[in-house]
Amino acid sequence: MSTSRTYPGINIGWFIPLRLISFTLVFGTIIGWLGLPGYLQFPFLVYSIVTLASLLTLIFYKRHQFRFLLHFLLSLQIIAEIINEAGIVLSTGSMYSPFSALFLLTIVSTALFYRLVGTLLVASVVSIVYAGVTWINASVAANGGVFESLSSTTTTDDTYFYSTFLHILIFYLVAFISGFLADKIQTKDMELDSASKELKKARLDTGDILWHLNCGVITIDGNGEIAYFNRMAQSILGVKESQVSGLNCREAFIGQLAPLGDNLLSVLKSQLRLSRTEFTITRKDGVTLPVGLSTSTLYDENFDARGVIAIFQDLTEAKLLNQKIRQADRLAAVGELSACIAHEIRNPLAAISGSVEVLKSDLILEGDNEKLMSLILKESTRLNKILSDFLLYARVRSPELRKIELNSLISEVIELIQRHPSYNTDIGIELEYDRHITYVSGDEDQLKQLLLNLLVNACEAIDKHTGKITVKISVHTTEAGENRVITSICDNGPGIPVDDLGNIFLPFHSSKKGGTGLGLAIVSQLAELLGGRIEVASQVGQGTEFLLTLRGITDEGSPQIRTLSSTPVSV
Repeated sequence: MSTSRTYPGINIGWFIPLRLISFTLVFGTIIGWLGLPGYLQFPFLVYSIVTLASLLTLIFYKRHQFRFLLHFLLSLQIIAEIINEAGIVLSTGSMYSPFSALFLLTIVSTALFYRLVGTLLVASVVSIVYAGVTWINASVAANGGVFESLSSTTTTDDTYFYSTFLHILIFYLVAFISGFLADKIQTKDMELDSASKELKKARLDTGDILWHLNCGVITIDGNGEIAYFNRMAQSILGVKESQVSGLNCREAFIGQLAPLGDNLLSVLKSQLRLSRTEFTITRKDGVTLPVGLSTSTLYDENFDARGVIAIFQDLTEAKLLNQKIRQADRLAAVGELSACIAHEIRNPLAAISGSVEVLKSDLILEGDNEKLMSLILKESTRLNKILSDFLLYARVRSPELRKIELNSLISEVIELIQRHPSYNTDIGIELEYDRHITYVSGDEDQLKQLLLNLLVNACEAIDKHTGKITVKISVHTTEAGENRVITSICDNGPGIPVDDLGNIFLPFHSSKKGGTGLGLAIVSQLAELLGGRIEVASQVGQGTEFLLTLRGITDEGSPQIRTLSSTPVSV
């Protein structure tokens, strides 16, 4: 909890307790020397209580904002001080008292809180009090009372007048100077604070910018020692800043990270700018990363090299994207050619298949001849299915996007899958969705084809065993405020081996007996055309889950932010 408050030129968080201690020591010394007069006991007690109350108020000021109370207590403290000082001056000879200087401390202290106007006001109060104390002391001394002057010199009325006038003049002079300086200090503080805020607005801190860059930044000095190591550099290299800061590059980057250190030291030695280079590093956790590095030499005012700054990035995602682009280009070219070939093959294949069926019905075959005839028909049917799937994959039309009610569409797809040859009655399909209507942007026919392929894949994974397929719909909102509808299709089949997970969406890749390898390739293509994405998570022996993410559309402008009610609809 902070106890600091800034007034013109002073931090009263430490000033108030310091002021309490100093005045307590002064008063304690005076009272101990004089022997505490009875009339000083109560004012001194009041002063101590008020000062402590001011300190406690200051401690809780930030949390409770007792601004008015704090100013009231500070004013009360100043009044209590003046009363105590007046009592001490009265007890020690008034006009000749050496403790009249205590009034000056109060005036200066007031300047720190209330500036020029408040200081002049306190100086006026002090002047009145001092004049009154002097007059009381003079009257009592003239009457032979208890309070006699410490000086043996006979005083006159003129002496009292000029002495009082001189003290009052000093009080006002000190009040004016201290108040004026306090005003100046406050003005300068305000100007400095304003300039500091403007500077922060106009220029972001360089360290913050470098620390939050989405690429690694390393700076080395002229001796090759690491001077700066930002957040992304730690993430890419798997090394903390505290582990390498101040170390030489060769000591910091050892083993499979050595290529990075070698490049930095090479640039430092040659003083040549390295525009772009790529190399591979292996982190301590065993992860191998392709890294792209650019460097520049840092020069001082005499154009002497004083270090090197390196900017580098993890190229893993970029290389994967380039690989996908190259693969897409190859597939597009091959697909266009293959589609023409497949179309030409399909026509004679249909004639052959039809002729074989006629021969089978007309001829009486036995033994191996019958088996061969059945094999021809079976393989002709399979080849025709492969050609149909391939033509579907190669000639997918552009989608006609419109608003689609997803819940009912999935229910229709589930009814279709129940009539598909891959489905058997031992497989249970459960649909979970909230009671609200969920809309997505898509093409109805293509979306049905996509979902049907996923359900067929799940049924084929379970095969003829007892199993369960769960279809779940949920709606999420991104940080940008966009709605995303996620459809999960999960089965409890044997799962997919890790080595196959990265290839399941490739054309003609299939681990199933008799599979064409085009079902999931079509799913991936359709998901991309619909502006969504398809993801897969699987573990051998635990089953497989496909996640289809599509852009959600609000119903009558209301946001689709709902909690899944997990209402199962078993079919």
